[in-house]
Amino acid sequence: MTTSTTTAGRRPGLAVSLIVHLVAEALAIWVATLLISGIHVYGGVITYLWIALLFGVVNAVLGSILRLFTLPLVVLTLGLFSLVISTAMLALTASLSSKLDIDGFWSAFGAALVVAVVSAVVEMFTRRALTN
Repeated sequence: MTTSTTTAGRRPGLAVSLIVHLVAEALAIWVATLLISGIHVYGGVITYLWIALLFGVVNAVLGSILRLFTLPLVVLTLGLFSLVISTAMLALTASLSSKLDIDGFWSAFGAALVVAVVSAVVEMFTRRALTN
C-alpha cells in the first residue's frame, strides 16, 4: 500500500487565513487612497495594517450586528445596502484612528466600494495560490 499526500483540497489554517485577509484589506485600503481623492492615510505599511485590523474588527463586530438588523433592507436592495453599511464602518474606523481621514460621505462610499472589490480579488488569487 502506498500512501500519498496531496495538498489539493487542503485549506490554509486559521492564522494563515487571517493574515491573508489582513494583508488583502491593507492592500485594498492603499488602493482606495490612490484612487479616491478624499481618503488620506498618514503613515506607512504598519499604519495600513493597523487600519485594516481596526476596520476588520469594527466591521466584524458592529457591521455584523447592523447587517442582521437591516437584513430586510439588504435583501430588498439586492445587497447594495451592505455597501452603505461598509461605508459607515469605514467612517467609524476613521473616527477611531488619527491616521485615517475621510473627507465626506461620497469619499467613504467610493473607498468602501474599492476596498470591497480589491480585497475580494486579492483574496481570490491568494486562496487559489494557497490551495494549489
